[in-house]
Amino acid sequence: QGELVESGGGLVQPGGSLRLSCTASGNILRVDIMGWYRQAPGKQRELVATISALGSPNLVDSVKGRFTTSIDNAKKTVYLQMNDLKHEDTAIYYCNVQGLSATATLTTFWGRGTQVTVSS
Repeated sequence: QGELVESGGGLVQPGGSLRLSCTASGNILRVDIMGWYRQAPGKQRELVATISALGSPNLVDSVKGRFTTSIDNAKKTVYLQMNDLKHEDTAIYYCNVQGLSATATLTTFWGRGTQVTVSS
């Protein structure tokens, strides 16, 4: 079973920056799309950004101009650089990967989540 290892969350003041990373384990044979979702307290999980293995990023309007995403295919790692963070960015951020599992099955994988808190 594939595993995603996330890191980089934490507490930051408004206007600050954080960088999240997520690495897919060796059991995930191929990464097609990597991305980030977030879930704030009392709200549904929502898409933040995706990026294909070819490097084409997509970000939702609420984070455009503040967040960027990039991928390192050799490391099977996706990054989310978050700048000018706002209170409303507070959430648990989940890594998501669509790719090929060790059993050669197209699968969607989820990380366990990393907490991002924006507070003064």
